[in-house]
Amino acid sequence: MIIPPVGGLGGGLAPVQGEALAQAGQGSGGTEAAGGGFGSALTEAVSSLEKTQQSGDSAAQSLATGNVADPQAAVVTVEDAQLAMQLAAQIRTKATEAVQTIFQTQV
Repeated sequence: MIIPPVGGLGGGLAPVQGEALAQAGQGSGGTEAAGGGFGSALTEAVSSLEKTQQSGDSAAQSLATGNVADPQAAVVTVEDAQLAMQLAAQIRTKATEAVQTIFQTQV
């Protein structure tokens, strides 16, 4: 069984991550000079995750009702949405831990 990378079929987070990395390399060190900064990259990532979840939901509904032409593609879309959500949850957890560590640091 071939497992596509996250974002391979249903959108995922890969294009947004690539854009964010490309923006981070631009400018003179400021995030505003990079073309929108961290806030816009985060907004795009959440929007991409939402689209992936919606496509996974519709594929799951199609599978459940039997109205799908290619069941394998539908299953891959559902798995892609699940992996994207797991990745987002892990990123959120790591970011929360990082913020807590920063707040606990004594100066």
